[in-house]
Amino acid sequence: MGKTVAIGIQSFDKLRSDGYFYIDKTDFIREWWESGDDVTLITRPRRFGKTLNMSMLEAFFSVSCGGRSDLFEGLSIWRDEKYRALQGTYPVIFLSFANIKEADFEKTRKKICQMIAGLYDRYEFLLEGEYCNEGDKEYFYCVNPQMDDVDASMSIHYLAKLMYQYYGKKVIILLDEYDTPMQEAYVNGYWEKLVRFTRNLFNSTFKTNPYLERAIMTGITRVSKESIFSDLNNPAVVTTTTNRYTTAFGFTEQEVFDALDEYGFGDRKDEIKRWYDGFIFGKQRDIYNPWSMINFLKTGEIETYWANTSGNGLVSRMIRGGSGKFKDQFECLMRGESIFCPIDEQIIYDQLDYDEDAIWSLLLASGYLKVLSVAKKEAGIPRMYELALTNGEVMDMFYGMVRSWFGVSKNDYNDFVKALLLLDVEEMNEYMNRVALTTFSYFDVKEGKSQDAPERFYHGFALGLLVDLQEDYRIISNRESGFGRYDVMLEPKDPSKDAFILEFKVFKKAKEKTLEDTLASAHAQIEEKKYAAELMARGFSEEQIHKYGFAFDGKRVLIG
Repeated sequence: MGKTVAIGIQSFDKLRSDGYFYIDKTDFIREWWESGDDVTLITRPRRFGKTLNMSMLEAFFSVSCGGRSDLFEGLSIWRDEKYRALQGTYPVIFLSFANIKEADFEKTRKKICQMIAGLYDRYEFLLEGEYCNEGDKEYFYCVNPQMDDVDASMSIHYLAKLMYQYYGKKVIILLDEYDTPMQEAYVNGYWEKLVRFTRNLFNSTFKTNPYLERAIMTGITRVSKESIFSDLNNPAVVTTTTNRYTTAFGFTEQEVFDALDEYGFGDRKDEIKRWYDGFIFGKQRDIYNPWSMINFLKTGEIETYWANTSGNGLVSRMIRGGSGKFKDQFECLMRGESIFCPIDEQIIYDQLDYDEDAIWSLLLASGYLKVLSVAKKEAGIPRMYELALTNGEVMDMFYGMVRSWFGVSKNDYNDFVKALLLLDVEEMNEYMNRVALTTFSYFDVKEGKSQDAPERFYHGFALGLLVDLQEDYRIISNRESGFGRYDVMLEPKDPSKDAFILEFKVFKKAKEKTLEDTLASAHAQIEEKKYAAELMARGFSEEQIHKYGFAFDGKRVLIG
């Protein structure tokens, strides 16, 4: 039996000192150091070992860990005499923004300042002896949670100066989860304020800092250079599509299969592959989600461990509020198919509300999508990426997300589906009116877009059908041209069962006098477009095909 599997430990020192399960990622130390890059930004999905690897770098390089050969003996890096001599020889500043998730700018700014002030408290010994003058000491005591923007922007720069004076050596700076507060700023509406503050902090820390030896930043997304990196001298950027550090974060298939054998789960490799494989970094395929794998080794149970480590509120909001075309593409993904779209790995958060290509980019960076193929670049044409959902765990998470959209009217929604299958039009009308009443505004999530609420609701409704009925039905949907027109076809997998065609139409005063007129128009469209012909060609009789029109006027619905 293998070593004890401990959940949630992000300290390399603790993991190694206590002898817990660990997969050797120390080759990352060698690969990064030999790259020679001054400033490196590495993006990977959450819970992919970013913090543990940063802790590993601190333990390896920091003078405070000098002589700690016990942490590295038996690991790959320790077989190299050059690196044994390098261990514990640099001053290191390590800080993390992972827990900065505040609802407004002032609290975010204060928390960052508190974190930096805490670093200063830890290094107060730097003021001892002849290394510091009175000006150094005066500035040192200006660093506190209430410091002004000027002092805050220079604080890490100045700490690096004090460490250089004390140790006589330039400093390595490690910043973990740099973009966490930026995601919160986007969600909570203080993006511009945080960008101004962060840009100044990063400029003095990573660009105009003569005391910097090297630096690494990690995060989930590559925030656009125009937002916060405009003053930096082109940091080396490593994203999920970059062919560098491809095995340093996450577990390779060989590492996973070896662990499964060691812990007595060797007979479950195919199941584990379906659920937790699928991540692709650069050209390296078959990367497994480490958080879910560690939890599985601990419990022996298949669950959505990684997908449920976040509230996924931003993802849900973006998908729920997407256009009909966007939801069509998302529906393809939910059916296990792939889609093609352009990707810009520089995430511009203030474009997410109106540029749906930016949403796909964010979903890719966050680990919900994988790149199956990339089209050859042609002049003047955006490069197209073939995308699919990453694995079974991600699929399961999205199923739960779609169901949650109808949470406030779940019983009515379920009863509507039952009434639909029982051909009970009266009950369908009763339940659907209650569903529409409680969920319409939920899909109308973008300011100034209330006129799109019906279309957003229809597409969300179709996704709900896909999630709840796909075991027994093929759900086919096509967004027709024109505002508010949407068609859904339910083809039973058992050819002896009934099929359904649903046509949605919005009441238009210029063309119709009553909802009954709108309903008649929906049925006319079903006949005009010959939707039933497709089903009949597959062997369904006319009696098996049930055609329903849905006429909407605001939150009022008429089905017939």
